[in-house]
Amino acid sequence: MASVKLAEGTSAGFGGHAKLPPGPRMPSALQATGWALRPLAFMDRCAERYGEMFTLRIRRNRPWVFLTNPEHVKQVFTIDPQLVRSGASEANPLLTPLLGSRSMMLQDEPRHMTDRKRVLPSFHGQRMQDYGEMMAGVARRQIQGWPLEEPFALWPRMQAISLEVVMRATLGNVEGERAERLRRALVELTNWVNGPRRLALLAAVGERSLTANPGFHAVMRPVEELVLEEVRRRREADDRDEHDDILAMLERTPGEDGAPLDDRKMRDELVTFLSDGPTATSLAWAFERLLRHPDKLARLRAEVEAGEGEDYAEAVVKETLRLCPAVPVVMRRLVEPMQLGDYTIPPDTIVAPCVYLMHRRADLYPRPRAFEPERFLTDAARTYTWIPFGGGVRRCVAVVFAQLEMKRVIQTVLSEVELRAAVSRSEAAARSSVSFAPDGGATVIATRRRTTPVDLPTAA
Repeated sequence: MASVKLAEGTSAGFGGHAKLPPGPRMPSALQATGWALRPLAFMDRCAERYGEMFTLRIRRNRPWVFLTNPEHVKQVFTIDPQLVRSGASEANPLLTPLLGSRSMMLQDEPRHMTDRKRVLPSFHGQRMQDYGEMMAGVARRQIQGWPLEEPFALWPRMQAISLEVVMRATLGNVEGERAERLRRALVELTNWVNGPRRLALLAAVGERSLTANPGFHAVMRPVEELVLEEVRRRREADDRDEHDDILAMLERTPGEDGAPLDDRKMRDELVTFLSDGPTATSLAWAFERLLRHPDKLARLRAEVEAGEGEDYAEAVVKETLRLCPAVPVVMRRLVEPMQLGDYTIPPDTIVAPCVYLMHRRADLYPRPRAFEPERFLTDAARTYTWIPFGGGVRRCVAVVFAQLEMKRVIQTVLSEVELRAAVSRSEAAARSSVSFAPDGGATVIATRRRTTPVDLPTAA
C-alpha cells in the first residue's frame, strides 16, 4: 500500500496547520453504516483507495485515523501514556457497558498500570504450567460430549471450552449449582449480545444502544449478581488464603488507598476476565483454516503424536492470529497533537493501529492472504508488525495465557478426534461481539480416533 499525502477527505484544523489523512467524503452516517455492516470489506476498500493511512468519521463526527505502517504503529504504542486515552468505548462500544467503567482494560494511566501490576503474577511461573494442564483437561472432557459422524458448529464448542477455562482460572474449581448458574448466565449474555441486528446497531449508534436497552440489563444483571455472590462467599470462607486464582489475587492486593477493592471494582475486573470471547473465536478460526489445508493439518498432527516439541503448534497459533485477528483495530484518543508521517494529527482524534490491514501487507507478509504457519518457523513475530494483542504498555495482560490456551486446546482436539470440514467452501468472517467469527461457526464432522491419545507437553 503506497503512502498518500493529499486526496479527497483531507481536513484542515488545529490552528490552520493540521491536516488529516485522506478518507471517504460520504456523510458520517453512511460511513457508520459501512462500518456496522461490513467493517472488514470497508477497511479493505479504504486501504486500496487511500493508502496506508486514512481517515474515517464513524461516530459523532470524531475522526478515526487508521494506521498500517509499522513505524506509525510504533509511534502510537510507544507514546507517553499520559498523552493518549485508551479510547476503548470509541473502538468498541460494547466494552464499557459490558466490562464496566473501572475495568483495567478501560483505565487510563497511571491507574491502568496499577491495575495491571495487580494481576500480572497470575500469568507467570508455575501458574502457567498448571493452567496448561487444566486447559487440556477441560478440552478433553468437553470433547467427550461432541457428536460423532454428523455436522456441528465448532465455534460454540470452543466457546464452551474457553468459558470453562476462564472460570477456573478466575474463580478456581467452582463446582455444582453455583458454577452452572454462572455458566448459564454468561452464555445467555453472550448469545444476547451476538444477535446480528444488535451488533449492527451497536456499531452504528454506540453504547447507548445497550445502556438504554432493558433487554441488555436483564441479561447483564444475573452475571453481576453471581460474580459478586462468589466474591462475598470467598470473603466469608475459612480457606480464602489457600486459593491462588485471579479472584484471590485481586482480594490480596489492596487499592491505591490501601483498602480492599470494593464490590464495583471487583465486579468490573472479574467480568473482564470472564468475558473471553476472542480466544474461542481464534480457536474456531484455527481449525477452519487447518481443515482447508490438509498438509498443514497433517504436519501439526504428526508433531502432536510425536510428543516432542511444539514449534509448529506455536506457528499455527501465530499465523491464525495474524490472518484472523480477534480484534481488527486498536484505538487511542490523542490528548496532544501528534506528527505521523506528513500529517499533524490534532488532539481528540482517534489514532487506530489497524491489526487487520497491517497483517495483510505484502511487504511484511508475502502471500498475505495465504495460511502459512511456516512463515513463523523462519521469521519471529515482530513487536510492531504482529499485533493481535495490541502493543506498548496496554498490550493484553493475558497474551501468554491466550496463546497457551489455543495451543493446548488444538493439541488436545487432534489427539482425541479426527475432524473434517462439513462444507467445501472456506468460511467468511462475521461480526461477533468484540471479534469476527467464521460465518458458519466452523462446521465440522468429528470421528473418534482409533489410536491412544498422546500426552501433551507440560511446559508453558
